[in-house]
Formats: sequence, C-alpha cells, structure tokens
Amino acid sequence: MADTSYTSLPTSHLPGSVPAVITEVKAPVIQQDPEANLQIFPPNSSAGGRGYQTLTGPSDGNGQQSANNWNGAFSISSYTQYFNVDTDDVVNRLTSSLYPAGDFFRKIEANPDLYGLIWIATTLVFVIASVGNLATYLMTKKGDSNVAWSFDVNYFQVSAIAVYGYAFLVPLGFYLLLQYFGSKVGLVHLWCMWGYSLFIFILSSVLLVIPVEFVRWSITIITGVASAAFVGLNLRSHVELTELTLVLVAACVLQFGLAIFIKSWFFQ
Repeated sequence: MADTSYTSLPTSHLPGSVPAVITEVKAPVIQQDPEANLQIFPPNSSAGGRGYQTLTGPSDGNGQQSANNWNGAFSISSYTQYFNVDTDDVVNRLTSSLYPAGDFFRKIEANPDLYGLIWIATTLVFVIASVGNLATYLMTKKGDSNVAWSFDVNYFQVSAIAVYGYAFLVPLGFYLLLQYFGSKVGLVHLWCMWGYSLFIFILSSVLLVIPVEFVRWSITIITGVASAAFVGLNLRSHVELTELTLVLVAACVLQFGLAIFIKSWFFQ
C-alpha cells in the first residue's frame, strides 16, 4: 500500500519534470511627463534644510548663480562658486581688461569671479609698496648719492588701505547707486569688473620705477585714461539707465584719481 504522504513532494527538480506555468502579473507602466523636473540626490534645498534639489544648471538665464549654492554668509561653501575659474579664464579676463572694448561683462556674465579681485588687489598692494620704495631710492641717489635712505614700511599699510578699500567699497557704492536708479546689475559682476580693472596699475607701477618725472607722469595719464575707459565703456554697454551719464563720469573720475594717487603718494 502506497503512502500518500509522499505525493505532495515537489518534483520540479527531478530530471524530465516539467515546471509549472506561472502567470506573471505585469506592473502598470507609469507615464511620466517629459517636462517633469528631475531630482538628484543628495537632498539639498535653498532654505538650508533637507529636501530634493532639482537638476538645473549652475546659473540661470540672466547669468546669476543658483540660489541653491548659498548656505549662509558665514559658510565657506557659499563662496566657492565665485572662485570656479581656471588659468585660461583668468588670463583671458586679464587680457580683456587691457583692451577697453566694452564686452567684458559679456565674458563674465555666466561666471563672475572674486578670485581676480582678491589676487589682483593683493598683488597691487605689494607691487606699489615695494616698487615705490625702490623708486624713492633711485630718485634719492640720483639727486645726491651721499644722502641716507631708509625703507618706508608705511607704504604697505597705506597701499593696503587704499587698494582694498577702493576695490571693495567703490563697486559696492556703485551697486547701491545703480539699484537706486532701477538697474539690475549684480554686485559680484561689479566687483569682478573693478578687480580686473586694477591689473593695468600693476604693469604701470613697474614702469614708474624709471627715475624720470616726465616719463612717470606720462605713464600715469595713460594708465588713468585706459582704466577709466575700460570701466566706463563696460558700464555703458551693460547698464541701461537714463541717468547713466553721471554714473559714467563718476566712475571714470575715480579710476583716473586712483592713478594720480598712486603716482603722487608712492612715486614722488
């Protein structure tokens, strides 16, 4: 008599056995709107909390950096987007600052940087302080070789206050003025443009070491006119205001005044 307890054993593993037919239930296909906003991980929100970040570019149509990159004024990561430049970008912008064609804003519109502002301003501080002392030494020895000469450390203090104050406060003042007139120009764009406008003063300061007063004043005037033209033409091409003439005159006068100040204070 056969034991019926073994009839329920599975036989699909035996040779020659036929597996049972299993009907698969197809999952419903979810139709996704092709215009839907994709999301990426890790979560990140513009409010500084946790949330999903949409898959968008680093800048919007107006060239402004995405607000999702701002994590607060005291967070270093908030400012990394303004140092996202390589050597080719910096060299290209330095070269453009020497040719006042009025298209500098177009080159920095999508990616304005603060690297040029800080690097150029710091270099200018050390150049005019050190070269200014050298020029004073040459002029002293040219007049009377027996006169004692000493290195003036105060040149570094004065140059730091003048250059950093000019590079940061002047663009800020023009930003507030342009905002009052209704312009939408960004503060970082102004800082970037004014920072690169100081590059020509580094070159002219090296040439001002020549101990000939006529040559020095000629270099100073050329530098002042070139830097004023660079700032004025770029503001005129980028800012659309009915009261723009007063803004342009003020910007050009300040640039030319900086050239006169460097010559008068450091290269007497």
